[in-house]
Amino acid sequence: MTNATDPTHPTSPAGPATTQQSPLGSKDRNKTAIAAALGTSVENYDFIAYGTASALYFSAVFFPESDRFVGTLLSFATLAVGFLMRPLGGAIGGYLADKFGRKPVLVGAMLVMGGATFLIGLLPTYATVGVIAPILLVIIRMIQGLAFGAEWGGAITMAYEHAPWNRRGMYAAIPQSGNPLGIALASGMFLVCANLEGDWAWRIPFLLSAVLVVVALVVRSRLSESPEFEEAKAEGRIEKNPFLTTIRRDWKSILRVIALRIVESFAYYSTATYLLNYLTERYPDIRPTALGAITAASLIAIVVTFLAGSLTDRIGRRPIYVVGCVVAILFAFPMYLLTNDGTPALVVAVFIFGIGFIHASLTGTQGSLLTEQFGTSTRTSGASLGYQIAAALGGFAPLLAAALVGWLGWPGASLLYMFAAVVGLIGILITRETYGKAERARMNALVAEERARVTASTR
Repeated sequence: MTNATDPTHPTSPAGPATTQQSPLGSKDRNKTAIAAALGTSVENYDFIAYGTASALYFSAVFFPESDRFVGTLLSFATLAVGFLMRPLGGAIGGYLADKFGRKPVLVGAMLVMGGATFLIGLLPTYATVGVIAPILLVIIRMIQGLAFGAEWGGAITMAYEHAPWNRRGMYAAIPQSGNPLGIALASGMFLVCANLEGDWAWRIPFLLSAVLVVVALVVRSRLSESPEFEEAKAEGRIEKNPFLTTIRRDWKSILRVIALRIVESFAYYSTATYLLNYLTERYPDIRPTALGAITAASLIAIVVTFLAGSLTDRIGRRPIYVVGCVVAILFAFPMYLLTNDGTPALVVAVFIFGIGFIHASLTGTQGSLLTEQFGTSTRTSGASLGYQIAAALGGFAPLLAAALVGWLGWPGASLLYMFAAVVGLIGILITRETYGKAERARMNALVAEERARVTASTR
């Protein structure tokens, strides 16, 4: 539910009557959304590269090879450590963004994330230095988690607050589209490097991330600050402690965000990380096909994410999310029934449907839906905290799936996927529509009025 007392929130009854912002959005709206997407793609490249390497290489590279199953569990455990740090990163990044501005957080998070990812490419292996190798890996993974947790809220908030009031679903989906772009880049890079000899197959993707980071930093450093934040700052409406304020005032909204995010997080990591590991352990020759399928699915997801966000501006946020959760529930068992025999065509189809359509429809809706649960003064703190707590839980999806499969066989992984989808469905059913018919009519009218005024003034 939006904060109706926040005078700078366009969906608030008080908003347009008091704010000096243009309903058409800022002049930097397109540049900001694209820059946010570019940075988000780099952050996701860095974070997903680790997940892919965990599924394919790290169990043998950083842990003893005496027990492959235990090595897989330990590899996924280090993956989960990064997720555990994301709520702390979200809390720190959200606090700084709501207190001092969105832009500095975006630049700082990018620097930290890029540096940590580059260092992974330089790490010694277990065969070289023994137990020191996994210890260093865990430390760098923790730093990655902090940076990634800090980045998301600032990127989405910047795109959302620069956007035209009747197109905020679409603009907030643009940085969300950076997620599958980063995933496609990471998966594609691992696919290209798969035939390299020795450790270069996994080192090169981490080392090359430095190039992407430099490009994203140059673009993000030229952005203007969020107009909503600047106005709130000028009017003295910055919270003394945004983090504590959102915990005290918005705790119900934070819980809703966690429930809504659980399904999306589990849906992705159960598919792209655990299913990838599950199939390649059983059919080693299918690794290139699976990586190619994830890359193709991610490219499709870029378009679907954007389209889903755009559609929310026409029909509201809730309908798309409800459909996504229901389809995820129905997909839980077929995803393994179709891939258990390792048929390449079916493997490709499952990855494309699971990532390219189910996951993308949820992420495309989240940009605006989750942001609109909070007002300007605590928006980044509240949305980031709920989002990253759920991400921390989702980071355990591959580990939990592996444990459940060891106990129940493949149905254990399906039950976990289904459970997460049910949690998401409950979450969206108890969340009020933030952009219903009345809000859409009101925002369209305000935008049309402002456009007519601007046109008249230029004649």
